[in-house]
Amino acid sequence: MTEGTTSAAAAEGADTLTRLEQEGDIAADYLEGLLDIADLDGDIDMDVEGDRAAVSIISDAGSRDLQKLVGRDGEVLEALQELTRLAVHRETGDRSRLMLDIAGYRAKKRTELSELGAKAAAEAKSSGEPVKMKPMTPFERKVVHDAVKAAGLRSESEGEEPQRFVVVLPA
Repeated sequence: MTEGTTSAAAAEGADTLTRLEQEGDIAADYLEGLLDIADLDGDIDMDVEGDRAAVSIISDAGSRDLQKLVGRDGEVLEALQELTRLAVHRETGDRSRLMLDIAGYRAKKRTELSELGAKAAAEAKSSGEPVKMKPMTPFERKVVHDAVKAAGLRSESEGEEPQRFVVVLPA
């Protein structure tokens, strides 16, 4: 790589980081307004994880109130994430892949799904047969795919939304 392409790649990386930080700021403003309207207490934490902005709503006063924003099986959280992505899109004109977490729900879910993916990979390795999992959201499937890949196997998503599921393939 030449010095010119190295500095161009660094500039592109800085541009991406700036864009993701801008997405996080827009999302934080939108969510702050939502918390005010709903009269809920929560602090907004922004970060950049990999190639996407990550915004979390956390509360010191216990997350009982924030559980309303998570909903049953994260349904309200998914809807709020889509609304937040639309708010970012409206401001920037670009499609957002922002991830929203409320009261640590996604972080806990990510841990559970990683373990589930590792178990399914172990089962596929030992049985030599594909392992079909229950239907999952896109977020859940992504976490499982990552866990299966980390275990050294391949996986695929099959079916149509909302019944789309992961199949872990043996080596």
